[in-house]
Amino acid sequence: MAVRRGHNKYLKADLQEAYEMSNGYEDHMGGDEGKDAKTNLIVNYLPQSMTQDELRSLFNSIGEVDSAKLVRDKVAGHSLGYGFVNYLNPSDAERAISTLNGLRLQSKTIKVSFARPSSDTIKDANLYISGLPKSMSQKDVEDMFSRYGRIINSRVLIDQSTGMTGVSRGVAFIRFDKRAEAEEAVKNLNGQTPPGVTEPITVKFAANPNQVKNTQLISQLYHNQSRRFGGPLHHQAQRFRFSPMGVDHMGNMGGVNMPGNSSSGWCIFIYNLGQDADESILWQMFGPFGAVTNVKVIRDFNT
Repeated sequence: MAVRRGHNKYLKADLQEAYEMSNGYEDHMGGDEGKDAKTNLIVNYLPQSMTQDELRSLFNSIGEVDSAKLVRDKVAGHSLGYGFVNYLNPSDAERAISTLNGLRLQSKTIKVSFARPSSDTIKDANLYISGLPKSMSQKDVEDMFSRYGRIINSRVLIDQSTGMTGVSRGVAFIRFDKRAEAEEAVKNLNGQTPPGVTEPITVKFAANPNQVKNTQLISQLYHNQSRRFGGPLHHQAQRFRFSPMGVDHMGNMGGVNMPGNSSSGWCIFIYNLGQDADESILWQMFGPFGAVTNVKVIRDFNT
């Protein structure tokens, strides 16, 4: 299966951005615990090109800002698209919410709200939903999930590669106020066909697409390469320069933990992926068709 490079760019950027917007906040809450809850704001969906000084300047137009922090990736250093602004006066914070929330900046519509203090009850409350109708809007998705708790933010992924405005990929992220609310939504909606939907949807806790691991699939490749797939796949694989089924390549994976294969379900192989293809792309592409348990891009360790 060939993957277009331009399409890869949209898939990777949208998926990672949606995850970071809806889930990354909890990784940085602790640094703002000392702030007054009535003056400390979180600003979501900032343009990637926006600097910390520009963030401060924007909110300083409302009132005197005590501090402004643009959250960046700890390794790469790029903006994660959200930040914190702390005012000196609570009235300025309230006015900033009423004035700037929903403001359109470049291609983004920012969301401004009060930042919540750190708590174990609100961590890991981010859900990944797939199998949604392409016609379902963000409001429709929120209406479906709001009965299970307070929604902090949501994002429906849009297919930018088609050139058509507003065409959904059938995939969404929703972050609840509390973990227990997210658990209730998973229990009631995963594998179900809610009103307005014609097929069962998948609802599960979101995983960072940059950290998707697949030791079970590696184990399946390593232990079952001759027993399960045998001759036919071996001969077919010779048509490709690199075969993920080759024992020589699997031998180079000595540093990878290979547990026994206890997984259930079906394992499929995708060939002819572009060089820039990674786990997040496959996770995004196949997620709409059902719950994806494991994803792994097998690379040629000799190149």
